[in-house]
Amino acid sequence: MNVVFHQGSLPHRILSRALLSRLAVAAASLVLAACASLPDVRYLNTSLDTPSSPTIKTADGKLSGTKAESLLAKRLRRDKVDLPQLAALEEAATGSPLIAGNELKLLNDGPETIAAMTEAIRAATNHVNLETYIFGKEGLGQEFADLLIEKQKQGVQVNLIYDSVGSMTTPPEFFQRLRDAGVAVVEFNPINPFARFGRWKLNNRDHRKILVVDGKVAFTGGINITNEYSSASLFRSRAKNQENLGWRDTHIRIEGPAVASFQWLFMQTWVSQRNDNLADRNYFPPLKAAGNKIVRVIASEPGSDYEVYKAYVLAMQEARKTIHITNSYFVPDAQLIDALTGAARRGVDVKLIFPGMSDASLVMHAGRSFYSELLASGVRIFELQASVLHAKTAVIDGYWSTVGSTNLDMRSFLHNTEVNLIALDLEFGAIMESAFQEDLRNSIEITPEEWEKRPTGDRMREWLARRFGYWL
Repeated sequence: MNVVFHQGSLPHRILSRALLSRLAVAAASLVLAACASLPDVRYLNTSLDTPSSPTIKTADGKLSGTKAESLLAKRLRRDKVDLPQLAALEEAATGSPLIAGNELKLLNDGPETIAAMTEAIRAATNHVNLETYIFGKEGLGQEFADLLIEKQKQGVQVNLIYDSVGSMTTPPEFFQRLRDAGVAVVEFNPINPFARFGRWKLNNRDHRKILVVDGKVAFTGGINITNEYSSASLFRSRAKNQENLGWRDTHIRIEGPAVASFQWLFMQTWVSQRNDNLADRNYFPPLKAAGNKIVRVIASEPGSDYEVYKAYVLAMQEARKTIHITNSYFVPDAQLIDALTGAARRGVDVKLIFPGMSDASLVMHAGRSFYSELLASGVRIFELQASVLHAKTAVIDGYWSTVGSTNLDMRSFLHNTEVNLIALDLEFGAIMESAFQEDLRNSIEITPEEWEKRPTGDRMREWLARRFGYWL
């Protein structure tokens, strides 16, 4: 098999936006920021003060310990796996309870996600809260802005948070048009130091993607509001034409009590960025059970307790059978590498899907610098072809799944504001596993033999990119 390592052919404007944003924050880190570090998680499962049973919240309140264990055992019975204990460990690591009674729908590309979000927004009667890293001005971005303005004119309050670095190529006039229509708009941590004098935090970015409509339905995942998502990817596509393919990404739609958690996160970010209150609306309506899925909403931000990082590492450390991860930007620390290689050495089937082409080539080369160590331990690595991979998902042992905004890199773990939804459910795990297998069909495996034959120039790029790993 001849494996070709390339970064693909991407529009210049995409490369410019990705490189500009990462280089801007990297430069700020080098000049201004002290080096933060991730916590010691090598013995996470034995060092935690674990409750006797996990906390599970429902639409009717908190379940007792006995009922919580019974519900987990009923929903998630697995041979030789103490799921209530694992759930309690994760709660101790992250501080977030489980939430029962939710309905989940996996959304596997841009058109499917945008259609679902558009449908929800069109049905809004009270408010729309949107938080995004990138809000582009062309094509899909313009259409989305028009929809938000339309709803605002109908009396639905629209509140928008966008990241200043992520949306740095979107002109101010684009957001001013939204403001003029009555949309409440917040720019997260402005690039201009005088816009928030004394609180300039260029290195800390809001990478979350959250949409909450009427407090009753929420969306999260990896998809930004940009034109790259106007076309479908190769995911479950019969199309043979590989031109104008959209990015391969994943989002999720949530109904049920967990929606309130996303609403709280949006409001906390809003309060952190401006002093005036949100317009008076019914942001927290009563939420009834909408399904039978048990989830955990994990949020992290700079200076917090590294919740998403701990949840990932703990799940890897406790894995018994499989670790299947799809991630767009992979620049891990030594402990994350240890968790992956340790799992492979104890017989866990560890498969990782990374980009075969990327909008951030420096990050891609930094990630590839870890391939030799991973391959030597038995980890299998695949690179997605044709489409740009931007998804951030994982399914472990068939029952622990996550979809969110968090990349497996130092920037997400240390410097960004992120959010992930974790589902403890075999049925949903099977859906996630099916999506993973579909991506495998569109990927090329990187074998140890072929990897050792890569050109010297690639090795030099990997070495150089690795030196900047902390700031990427």
